[in-house]
Amino acid sequence: MRRLWPFTARGTGALLLAIACFIVANEVGVVELLYFGVLLLGILVACLVSLHLVRRTDRITRSLSPDVGTVGRPSTVVARVGVRSPFPTAPGTWDDTLPKGVTGLARGTFPAVSSGLAGVDKVVELEYTITGVRRGIHPIGPLTVTSTDPFGLTRRRTVFTERTNVTMAPAIIELSALTNLLGDAGGTLHTQNNQLGQGADNLVARPYVPGDSMRRIHWRASAHRGDLMVRQEEQESTPDAVVVLDRGVLRFTADAMAATGADPGFESAVSVAISVITRLVHDGYAVDVIDSDGTALTERIDGGDMTAVEDVRTFFATLTARKDDHLPRLSKIFHGVMTGPVVLVVGRFDGQDADAVAPVVHHSSLPILFAVAPSREGLERAVDFGWHVATIDPDSDVAGAWAGVVERGVSRALR
Repeated sequence: MRRLWPFTARGTGALLLAIACFIVANEVGVVELLYFGVLLLGILVACLVSLHLVRRTDRITRSLSPDVGTVGRPSTVVARVGVRSPFPTAPGTWDDTLPKGVTGLARGTFPAVSSGLAGVDKVVELEYTITGVRRGIHPIGPLTVTSTDPFGLTRRRTVFTERTNVTMAPAIIELSALTNLLGDAGGTLHTQNNQLGQGADNLVARPYVPGDSMRRIHWRASAHRGDLMVRQEEQESTPDAVVVLDRGVLRFTADAMAATGADPGFESAVSVAISVITRLVHDGYAVDVIDSDGTALTERIDGGDMTAVEDVRTFFATLTARKDDHLPRLSKIFHGVMTGPVVLVVGRFDGQDADAVAPVVHHSSLPILFAVAPSREGLERAVDFGWHVATIDPDSDVAGAWAGVVERGVSRALR
């Protein structure tokens, strides 16, 4: 950082005036001008010394609200600066350095600080808003504070070198619900019962048999039947779904493996994947999130567990592409398995890829394919095999595409 000139415009003017007084006093012999020049220099030196007596601690902390930011959404940064000064300080300016992954106006007026003769640090809070533009972990800092003396003649730049990493998770797109689908394709937070006569309290009653605990007696049902009845928990089933994110770098660009946020196509794929996961879990599905070779990217997420979704979103903030191409192996993963919706998110996709993943259709009640850069032949063949397909890219209407494939899925289920 370039060294700061220690005098403000006013202080520079006072210095030039003092020099001029010395020159004129020497030329014309006016002693009063010499005294005036010495006075100006004395004031400048006193201001400079007093300014450097203001000792700023090297302590600064930052916090982000929410704790994990989201690409495209604003987040609030609060920087807390510890300051100790034996003299009152005048207001100054501050400027926090932002990385390329976020944008915002991180500068403002540093407030005046009263005398701290008691030796207690004062905490100054600086607040500003940032917006994530690239997924990943980005360091904020250093913070630069420029302060002036009470007369505004001298200034001092203090740099707090500490950096704070902030996490920017992928953007989440609001998608329509799947609750209108039939059978295993339709997820809901309501349970499915395999017994008749269940009550609103999610329990059914059966006759008492020796050995049953008295604590399980259903007194209302016993009074109604005239015999002792005990509570029996209903059998519940949770609809399943699988989200497959193909991370093969050969389907994107080398940038997708080098750094987060570097490949727009891969960013679209990650954003669509987390958006679909959020929607499915919200609708009550138990979701498995896997790579195209079957590797689990996260633990299984229970239906309605939005806290787990937030953990997945944080994990996806640092997700990158991987070597090799495993999409042809995908069909083997579903061998002998029947599940609900299967959402496959890929990069490049051609006719051979459509042939490779065709068997997956027979193991899913709703097979959905999102491709970043598909060929026309690839999409057509995938549709022929039974996939509901849509193209995604940074400028596409993902919510509209999702609504379209869901509508087609409902139409097919009703036939």
